[in-house]
Amino acid sequence: MILVGGGSRGGKTAYALERARRFGPRLAYVATAEALDEEMCARATAHRNERGQQFTTIEEPLALPALIEQRAVGFDAMVIDCLTVWLSNVMLSEAHDTEEATRRLVEAASGNGSTLIFVTNEVGAGIVPDNELARRFRDQAGWLNQQMAAAADEVYLMAFGCPLKVK
Repeated sequence: MILVGGGSRGGKTAYALERARRFGPRLAYVATAEALDEEMCARATAHRNERGQQFTTIEEPLALPALIEQRAVGFDAMVIDCLTVWLSNVMLSEAHDTEEATRRLVEAASGNGSTLIFVTNEVGAGIVPDNELARRFRDQAGWLNQQMAAAADEVYLMAFGCPLKVK
């Protein structure tokens, strides 16, 4: 398992895709974002075009643990982009038990023999948010990232498009 984190537009996804291509031709890209408006649809199309035909795109906003358990073995590498969007989906869902969802994700990813490359955002380096939901999201994202980093074999922090190996 590889974890790639950093700030917005820091090169996380590009690096994750580059790493995935090294593992073989059977590649998957798991999108956790939902294209619910015109701008997100355009972004999704642009990103799909950038990846090219090499990656099978799978859209899964919530059930990442089950997806990993069921489908990861069919690919040489799977890029999951991104954990913080997945976390916000969980927080806003009916279940919204982020601690249980995180535990299940870490368990599914750790017990899997496939190459999984997770992309995540570092959201705790800015100011303290002014509302309870945003503060809770920031805290949950920090805990999620810590648990994923502890379970990962490799961890990279992207800064200005440059990968810094942390673990």
